[in-house]
Amino acid sequence: MNRLKDSTSPYLLQHADNPVDWWPWCEAAFEEAARRDVPVMLSVGYAACHWCHVMAHESFEDPETAELLNEHVVAVKVDREERPDVDSVYMTATQALTGQGGWPMTVFMTPAQEPFFAGTYFPRDRFRQLILGVAQAWRDQRDGVTGQARQVATALAENQAAVTEALRGADPGAATGTRFEQVTAASVSALERDYDAAEGGFGRAPKFPPSMVLEFLLRHHWRTNDPAALRMAEGTCEAMARGGLYDQLGGGFARYSTDGSWVVPHFEKMLYDNALLARVYLNLWRATGSALGRRVASETCTWLVHEMRTPEGGLAASLDADSEGEEGRFYVWRPGELAAVLGPEDGGYAARVFGVTQAGTFERGASVLQRRADPDDPGRFERIRRQLLEARARRVRPGQDDKVVAAWNGLAISALAECSLALGQPHLLAAARSAAVLLAEAHLQGDKLIRTSRGGYAGDTEGILEDYACVAEGFLVLSGVSGEARWLTLAGRLLDTALEAFGDGAGGFYDTAADGEALIFRPADAADNATPSGTFAMAGALLSYAALTGSARHRAAAEAALGVLPAIAARYPRAAGAGLAVAEAWLAGPAEIAVVGHEDDERTRVLHQAALLAAPPGAVLALGDGTEETVPLLAGRRPAGGAPAAYVCRNFTCQAPVTTAEALRAVLAGPSSA
Repeated sequence: MNRLKDSTSPYLLQHADNPVDWWPWCEAAFEEAARRDVPVMLSVGYAACHWCHVMAHESFEDPETAELLNEHVVAVKVDREERPDVDSVYMTATQALTGQGGWPMTVFMTPAQEPFFAGTYFPRDRFRQLILGVAQAWRDQRDGVTGQARQVATALAENQAAVTEALRGADPGAATGTRFEQVTAASVSALERDYDAAEGGFGRAPKFPPSMVLEFLLRHHWRTNDPAALRMAEGTCEAMARGGLYDQLGGGFARYSTDGSWVVPHFEKMLYDNALLARVYLNLWRATGSALGRRVASETCTWLVHEMRTPEGGLAASLDADSEGEEGRFYVWRPGELAAVLGPEDGGYAARVFGVTQAGTFERGASVLQRRADPDDPGRFERIRRQLLEARARRVRPGQDDKVVAAWNGLAISALAECSLALGQPHLLAAARSAAVLLAEAHLQGDKLIRTSRGGYAGDTEGILEDYACVAEGFLVLSGVSGEARWLTLAGRLLDTALEAFGDGAGGFYDTAADGEALIFRPADAADNATPSGTFAMAGALLSYAALTGSARHRAAAEAALGVLPAIAARYPRAAGAGLAVAEAWLAGPAEIAVVGHEDDERTRVLHQAALLAAPPGAVLALGDGTEETVPLLAGRRPAGGAPAAYVCRNFTCQAPVTTAEALRAVLAGPSSA
């Protein structure tokens, strides 16, 4: 066993018995490289990464390749989900040096952490040649190698500073309704030009679920009734949910589609994708009454609870793409396999309904299940689905990366809590609360948030900006759904810490804390990636907190954080979906809804649910019994005439309370609520 054996990262533990003399990312590894006078090879990946597994089997488990590595470099292994800061810095370097990026990421650098060569996956023979080539260059051309590395590191740092300054300087004015109206409308038009009207989604294959863009489009349609925004959101949601990207038996979305028609996914399942998409499909149902939206939101949350919960109450990071050494083996079917489980008649029916063919849609004659139309016999379909799900459960399951990532659990808490209230499924609220308790008790240490835990024990890596922002947002949503004021208080602590530790002094944010580990540059990427950018997530959480507390300071901080939005949205709106969604919330107020009544009164529950279902984009909820004074939005709000009441407010100016769901829906539909 090498030095990774004591790691809490399942990805690093996958490499703990490699013949490679791995080091984790630590100061001692670079000191060892300096002592031995050799370069460092950084290998970055994650547990659910298919090509990471391939390179591990081909090279890192191979004694001869390991011998070359051990002789010529100090090898450092990093879990990108545990150290997104390291991943961000060296992915920027990889893209700058090669024009592309991906995982596994392979970077050769000096003991001063300055990169001079980078790439992604290398087949074994080519990788061996690369190691020998790097070793020779280090030995015979040292001045050139180190000089190039220093130039690369300097250029990356200067470029980071220039990009941040350019984004901020592009729109120095204060947030205004007119400016946000222009930005959101222009973004819808730009997205239309990139929209695949035939297959849904944006651009060409591979297609990733555009979660934040869909959230923006639904919010924009809700506020403006723009048919183009709804058409793109509905078309993409429909295509994703009916294709192979969505697990038609067990629920949950895969990471991305390898084709343009959403047929063949890359089968890994990530917590963040499913948390974000559960809210998107819930909001599709809220906006349109879509039965598909309601079903997929419910099934995705059920999948989160059944498949991703850890014994400690958190939610695991991911499920692997592979099982038994093959990608997708757990999920795909052949006609004969359907018949063996269901019999020839039902097997043929299942093949037709799920698009399973003799030729197959995947590899070796296998098909990925699809559901291109609703079944003509729902009862028969559901019986068959359960039988296939039970049969599939006897297969070798994909591995689970059971570490708990703070930011992704924050996203899941928001989704589970909202879906619980909207769908009338209280067990989802219990799951959201359990995850929040784990974050509060294991991850929150003083006012600092630790990024990951495993087995209930926190790691040693402090959270980045997205952790503080997404957990704060999750706590705010949980407070509004559960009526527990403690979550609002904790959210405020997290946001205040983040403002202090991550702020750049000009209203923007760095991704790492001021007192965090110094890398070759301090990352600050305001654009969305697979998850909302830390900057846009902070803007959303700050705006929600301000709406619940009346804090002008937090609202001003939210508006300042959105200062980068116009420049990013103008250039690449698909990377600005989270910020555009926050802008929609800002344009809608956001609406503030206080529901006051005893929790055991059915009328309170009906009002509370109606408030969420009818609320305009980005609205905040508060729930109390009329005695709550620690939540400012509830202060002074009382039942009306002895009946539970709902107050709809904007900037803490409230309309007269209403006591029925019908009256509440009418108030929320009026012009003063949006």
